[in-house]
Amino acid sequence: MKNFVKYTSIGLLSSVIFFGFSTPILAQNNTSKTIDNHSTILVGAENTTQYLSKLKGKKVGLISNQTGIATINGTTMHTVDLLLKNNINVIKLYSPEHGFRGDADAGAKVKSGVDAKTNLPIISLYGDNKKPKANQIADVDVLVFDMQDVGARFYTYISTLHYVLEAAAENGKKVIVLDRPNPNGHYVDGPVMKNEYKSFVGMHNVPIVYGMTIGEYAQMINGEGWLANGIKADLEIIPLINYTHQSKYNLPVKPSPNLPNAHAINLYPSTCLFEGTNVNEGRGTDIQFQVYGSPFLKNMPYQYTPTSKPGATSPKFKDEVCYGEDLSNVPYQSAINLKWLINAYKNNTKQPFWTMNGKKLWIDQLSGTDELRKQIEAGLSEEEIKATWQKDLEAFKKIRTKYLIYKE
Repeated sequence: MKNFVKYTSIGLLSSVIFFGFSTPILAQNNTSKTIDNHSTILVGAENTTQYLSKLKGKKVGLISNQTGIATINGTTMHTVDLLLKNNINVIKLYSPEHGFRGDADAGAKVKSGVDAKTNLPIISLYGDNKKPKANQIADVDVLVFDMQDVGARFYTYISTLHYVLEAAAENGKKVIVLDRPNPNGHYVDGPVMKNEYKSFVGMHNVPIVYGMTIGEYAQMINGEGWLANGIKADLEIIPLINYTHQSKYNLPVKPSPNLPNAHAINLYPSTCLFEGTNVNEGRGTDIQFQVYGSPFLKNMPYQYTPTSKPGATSPKFKDEVCYGEDLSNVPYQSAINLKWLINAYKNNTKQPFWTMNGKKLWIDQLSGTDELRKQIEAGLSEEEIKATWQKDLEAFKKIRTKYLIYKE
């Protein structure tokens, strides 16, 4: 397969690494920390011998946000600062949803501008300009992509990745992806998206949880001909060191404003489905995606009141008492949990339960099919619903295997 990354001298050792979320912008922890004698995971940005020489003498565009950090010789810095420190000619920055510094609300339009720390121009790749235009990359020789994904199809950084690859392929630009671990890379689950539900929260026929790093996913987009007209980008992946799909990796920074900690990220593939309902998914609290509730679930025991918060200035049911369930102490998930959504549906006292996104039901776009909604409405159990996913999941897993870089 073209551009498939193979390891030579780099070992694939099982590792466990834990971090706190001390700040939404820049980690205070050392991303090269080793715990309990397990090998350190080094992210692609820290694997500098594999890519810095390839950027020398080039005009570089960096697609990144607050998650693009690396720790080199004990010093943690943003990837843009790492590149500039090594005399790489970075001429332009590109930002995804939430902006280059990662502080915009979900769905908020992010404007282009100038990065205050580097004075480099920033081009927003969210809102009306999701795909880099030809004139926005014309003066760039190579595009470097460095963002932390969380492994759910509706998390939009992989959609930004798609459009970057597509624009690069159409304009003859090389793309280098600095790989990062997938905190939900230890399993594959969920309905596989149907073509009629394609949108920016689901661009590919993959399950909700696809179990791949963003580098592996880039190879799949490219290799499966998913770019416009089947074109292929000149793509290279800078691999992780000491990572497997079973490595537990807690991010050193928030990947977005409403994923405050490792538990929220682990629950996100399940609790994000509440965004397609009249139930609040924890936005407007400090434990986003770790609680759910609404004024219409009064039979449920837990209570909280969403308020305006940075990153969620107008949460669902702002300043209203919500009844629901606290998931902040549930065990680590290795599958999508549908019981919470089913429970909310059964206890809901006000219709409609499902909410609209334009002319479509938002739950159908998030799940990538109308089948999940119809199955819940019909009273199917979690086990019965998941049984209907298995054929498509097995077919996807065969495709996925072709693009894996790291051990399962």
